[in-house]
Amino acid sequence: MASTEQFTQAANDWDLETLYADLASAKGKRLTPVEKLHLRALLSGYSPTELAEKLNKSVKGVGVDLCNTLYQYVKNLVGKSDEKIENWRNIYEWLEEAGYKTQSSGEYESNDCLPLEFLIKRANITIDKHKVIVDINLRIVASKASEILKVEEIDTNGKV
Repeated sequence: MASTEQFTQAANDWDLETLYADLASAKGKRLTPVEKLHLRALLSGYSPTELAEKLNKSVKGVGVDLCNTLYQYVKNLVGKSDEKIENWRNIYEWLEEAGYKTQSSGEYESNDCLPLEFLIKRANITIDKHKVIVDINLRIVASKASEILKVEEIDTNGKV
């Protein structure tokens, strides 16, 4: 039985809820608890061999399961259906490149500006005819309530 208690460190570095939802779309139905567990293990840096050992499962069985499930969903999700997975780390890297890893992209501080932390949670790039469309899920965190920008200072294009 899959435990939601295992490999919880992945939740600190990854937007798991969005990733679960997007992978469910790629799969066509919700991820199973075992698929979520295996995904968290990979995102926590465990190799399939280490994952199998940690769960007292067959290394070959876990490898086959990953190849038939998660690896396929991730390849479909990130648009790499035709690419070969050379190493389990490809999954980690592809999901990181797709913007599912939550990390500080930088802090900006100056005497004239508010100290804000910017966190890009996810970015999608699509090409439509002769246009490149970039959708970014951006989270801005101010360290104090007094530093939050007033809504009227931001126009509809997101410019201050």
